[in-house]
Amino acid sequence: MDLQNQQRVKDVAEKYGAENVVVIFGSSDAEGAEIYAETVTNGDPTYAGPLAGVPLGLAVYDIFEEEIRAEADPAAWEENISMMEMVLDPEALAAAVKGIREQYSKFTL
Repeated sequence: MDLQNQQRVKDVAEKYGAENVVVIFGSSDAEGAEIYAETVTNGDPTYAGPLAGVPLGLAVYDIFEEEIRAEADPAAWEENISMMEMVLDPEALAAAVKGIREQYSKFTL
């Protein structure tokens, strides 16, 4: 996660309260999704950005998790996301983010 996005997430969490923020990822690889999720829950693991040492504990989900899909408009899902389900590994992506959520998130949906 680049430094600008880290700052944006930090600003939103400070403005609205971490308990009111949900971060939804749409990463193409499980390792990247895991790192992004760790960054906004436990702090930047590289200690390079605004979230270094800042454990926000935000609720994190992957777009493919059932809790998120259930909230999506079926037509919009079909048009914008269904193709990615065929070329990515939705289960691995969802599992990666869920593992970080269970480990570091203070909040959930």
